[in-house]
Parts: sequence; structure tokens; C-alpha cells
Amino acid sequence: MDANGKTTREIVERFHDAFENHRPDALDALIGEGCILENTAPAPDGARYEGRKACLDFWKGIAAPASLAFTAEEIWAGKDRGIIRWRLSWGEGEADRVRGVNILRVRDGRIVEAFGYVKG
Repeated sequence: MDANGKTTREIVERFHDAFENHRPDALDALIGEGCILENTAPAPDGARYEGRKACLDFWKGIAAPASLAFTAEEIWAGKDRGIIRWRLSWGEGEADRVRGVNILRVRDGRIVEAFGYVKG
């Protein structure tokens, strides 16, 4: 564990960058074995993905399309936890965007847990 969160912040920033810059293959080096992801949808609890492959497949499907624009509002990290507050847009209208947050756990330089929430 990184006591001051420097390594965790680097991993979290690289993770967000993969989405913001549409680089799904960059995720390969960031996701750990046994990763657990709880997605933002469907309501009320979101879909759960278990295992590195399941998480990578899901995230790569979101990171690839240029029609999805992720923008970080804030990135925070400390010890083994990281938080990304983000905005996702898929069009020009007010109804074509959503704001959300991902809460991540990093172990041994890889993301092993992710929980996503949106304002809905």
C-alpha cells in the first residue's frame, strides 16, 4: 500500500485518461485479477462484474467510442482509494449528459474494486 496515495493517484489518473482519450488498450495494465465492478446501471443497484476479463470487457466497451466524452471534475487519491468525479456527454443537449463518481480501490498497482454512481 502507498501510504501517501501517490501510486494510487497515478493509477486512477491513468484509468480516467483511458476513457477521456479513448484508449481502451491502456486499461490492460491497470486492472487486477479478481477485480469487482458495480456499474451505475441498471437502477437501483447497477450490474455487477466479477473478474479481470469481465471488468476489462465492460470498460473497454465504454472507453472506445469517440461519441462518449468523459471529463474529470475532480480526481482524489489516498492510500489505496481513489475517487473520480466525472461528467459524461454523448450529445449537445442538456439531456445528453450525466454526472457521476467512481470509487476505486488499488492494490499492488492495479484496480481491484470499482463502484460507480450517477446523479439521476
